[in-house]
Amino acid sequence: MGPTSGNPPIKLFIADDHPLLRIGLRLAFESIETITIVGESDNGFDTIEKIQKTAPDVALIDIDMPGLSGIPAIRVLRKVLPAMKILALSTYNDTNYIKNAMQAGADGYVLKTIGIDNLARLIEAFHADQPVVSPYLVNLSVDLTPEDVQPDLPVEALTHREMQILRSIAAGKNNKDISTLLFLSIETVKSHIKHIFRKLHVNNRFEAVIAAREAKLID
Repeated sequence: MGPTSGNPPIKLFIADDHPLLRIGLRLAFESIETITIVGESDNGFDTIEKIQKTAPDVALIDIDMPGLSGIPAIRVLRKVLPAMKILALSTYNDTNYIKNAMQAGADGYVLKTIGIDNLARLIEAFHADQPVVSPYLVNLSVDLTPEDVQPDLPVEALTHREMQILRSIAAGKNNKDISTLLFLSIETVKSHIKHIFRKLHVNNRFEAVIAAREAKLID
């Protein structure tokens, strides 16, 4: 498989917690001139950080990773890099997983039984916005009802103290740092963070920062 029309290779990022799978993909893609791997990770937190630095064209993200799993990582990345193609990678051909991936913003849901040549064709097709048909690609609209699509929820106003803590989170401070900075107990900090997550409709610190920036609460 060679490059087409002199176009530069598609920049691919691989996120999966199994090192043998990442090694296998890396070695396999070395012989495919249309695709180059620009980075890899084994958990959701590193995935978000590294993808923002490498800015790939396509990200292949395992939905089941330790720490921050693939679904919330996809949700954050879809907001940060809306033009990037995201393919959820999974061993599960399960409706709930598929719906969760679609709601998070995945462009495709690929089963791990796929071979390297078929995977390369899928990546090329998604990158070129071409229609794709493959037995290894699950249609993300399958059995989806209007009730399954979650609309954006309004952001509830944060208190002055919650805003202080949110800005500290955005600055990369942990709970102990925030406790010392604001003269609060760690338990009080944790309680405020729970309230922040609830009001912003998020599940973790990364999502909180993204949601706050989108709502123009912080720069």
